[in-house]
Amino acid sequence: MAKKRVLSGVQPTGSLHIGNYLGSIANWVKLQAEYDGFFCVVDLHAVTVPHDPTALAAHTQAVAALYLACGLDPAQSTIFVQSHVSAHSELAWLLNCVTPLTWVERMIQFKEKAIKQGENVGIGLLDYPVLMAADILLYQADVVPVGEDQKQHLELTRDIAIRVNGLYGSEANPIFRVPAPMIRPQGARVMSLTDGRSKMSKSDPADASRINLLDSPEAIAQKIKRCKTDMERTLEFDNPDRPECQNLMGLYELVSGKTRGEILAEAQTWRGWGDFKAVLTEATIAALTPIQARYRELMADPGYLTGVLADGREKAGAIAGQTLHTVRQSLGFWVL
Repeated sequence: MAKKRVLSGVQPTGSLHIGNYLGSIANWVKLQAEYDGFFCVVDLHAVTVPHDPTALAAHTQAVAALYLACGLDPAQSTIFVQSHVSAHSELAWLLNCVTPLTWVERMIQFKEKAIKQGENVGIGLLDYPVLMAADILLYQADVVPVGEDQKQHLELTRDIAIRVNGLYGSEANPIFRVPAPMIRPQGARVMSLTDGRSKMSKSDPADASRINLLDSPEAIAQKIKRCKTDMERTLEFDNPDRPECQNLMGLYELVSGKTRGEILAEAQTWRGWGDFKAVLTEATIAALTPIQARYRELMADPGYLTGVLADGREKAGAIAGQTLHTVRQSLGFWVL
């Protein structure tokens, strides 16, 4: 029996942080043995907001290298760059022509980001959920790992697939597979170091709010030492009234690999936040050290990374091309 297919990706905007790793990439590494994994660097999405064109290529290379450094295996998964497969852009246009404008206008993330950009907001920001739908539907993905902030976009993808299938396909021969959401574990949601109620973000202007995957041990120690805590001395899990405590204890659980029972027993020996921050720092550095070492090896051998992405482009392009050919035929284009 063929494996089910999973697809996901991260934008090459800013530095990947420990929340990206624990909330997404580490989960992909676990999935790749069970699923036919397609993992892309979604650089087309990175230009929906103002960006630095002199840094985009370098950031794309760095994210691809971090995918491999975190454990994605080219022998098990297809790893590629979104813009290297032109079918993404073409299918996005075709889906634009069958997607009602009201469907994208109701997207919450557009409303939030548009307020920040004001009059400079581009059409791409409004339209990027349709591009995300194209990303997913091109590869006939069975499941898509999503967090709380992307659930609405996956629902739009499902709606678009159902609409296209109904207009141009048939029940016996649907054009697109309708993907199912794979909800990430709640514990994998890492929050800001400066505000336990806000998700850790690459776009946060305060670098102290996140632990970047490539931060030095000294930088990690400083960020944890200065991170926001509360006035209570006892440490506990799952108390929504103590968001910083909940976040930092959850982070320690993830980077240490210990059970909650083991951590609570260990907590009996801590004399408040100072002791806890010391063990959290040690565990975080230990978790990131092998990733950083592998990243340096990959960046020192750009030919290997280029080869992996070229192979990924070829494999992804073949599957995307098949889907696009079917869509063109179904929409009535003259296909030679």
